[in-house]
Amino acid sequence: MAKLYIVPTPIGNLDDITLRAVNVLRTVDFVLAEDTRTTSFLLKHLGIEQKLRSHHKFNEHATVRLVAETIAAGHDAALVSDAGTPGISDPGFLLVRTCVEAGIEVETLPGATALIPALVQSGFPCDRFCFEGFLPQKKGRNKHLQALADEERTMIFYESPYRVVKCLEQFAEVFGPDREVSVSRELTKKFEQTVRGTLSEVLEHFRTQEPKGEFVLVVRGKPRRHTSQEEVPNTCNEIDDEA
Repeated sequence: MAKLYIVPTPIGNLDDITLRAVNVLRTVDFVLAEDTRTTSFLLKHLGIEQKLRSHHKFNEHATVRLVAETIAAGHDAALVSDAGTPGISDPGFLLVRTCVEAGIEVETLPGATALIPALVQSGFPCDRFCFEGFLPQKKGRNKHLQALADEERTMIFYESPYRVVKCLEQFAEVFGPDREVSVSRELTKKFEQTVRGTLSEVLEHFRTQEPKGEFVLVVRGKPRRHTSQEEVPNTCNEIDDEA
């Protein structure tokens, strides 16, 4: 039976494409692309000639059923976004759900995504974290942030360069100006940069340095309150160890 392949594409550096991803893109019957122009450039770079079909947030509701039927009829398909892993702040969820409900096998390849490199190089705890993606631009934005005020896990956000300063201002209001943040931009690209510090410090930086590129904001979680039992050292154990 044919299947749907979810294929991550590079977020900047084209060398980040995996060999497996190249093989899948070369052998499927057609590729669903968020922007066919962007994907055409990538496929040309890889020396792949492939049939492209448009699949983006403006047409996915109308096309998912037809795509699923085409796959069910025996045609393998690959879904790609402009950059990164489809479904992560990009089109993909609706098609995957439709295929799963129709009993069509979905195979997701591992690969590039912006949130993991930004998280790991932030220096914040990454054993537990929450990914928030893009915040609502207007309605519900402040309410959403207020709901995260007591979040103890490291938080990851995507943001447009045009809203980075405003976003940092809102973070400072909700989380406090002394909360630590790590802001990465243009990951894997020539002008990759990560700015770390308190929210007030990083906010001042981007007020004086015009934000450019794609941004990932990583905010340290709210410090955990230690219980009295955690705060008091176990002197008995210490004495036993010394003995």
